[in-house]
Amino acid sequence: QVQLVESGGGLVQAGGSLRLSCAASGRTFSSYAMGWFRQAPGKEREFVAAIDWSGGSTYYADSGKGRFTISRDNAKNTVYLQMNSLTPEHTAVYYCAADRLSRRLGATPQVLADFGSWGQGTQVTVSS
Repeated sequence: QVQLVESGGGLVQAGGSLRLSCAASGRTFSSYAMGWFRQAPGKEREFVAAIDWSGGSTYYADSGKGRFTISRDNAKNTVYLQMNSLTPEHTAVYYCAADRLSRRLGATPQVLADFGSWGQGTQVTVSS
């Protein structure tokens, strides 16, 4: 099991940027893909972005393509989500998640059930 702690959320005006961080402990971080999900009020948790264990492969939901960047620093056991050009539609609680399995190089899981460990979430609020 791995423990995940997100930080970096907050209130930002439309058009602004935020960088979320997720610090991991308790398991070999560099062996597992990581992902970010979000959940808006009254909606289901949805996929945002994923990165393979090496950091060389990434995948984004359509809502994040061109404006979000996922990255990781395996030496620091941390995964990041850089969010630019934010709109009120991005308002949600953002969750970091760790892959349930150690997969092949390049694998970027996107299904919620593929992830076995979750952080507590960090609130992102974008005002218009």
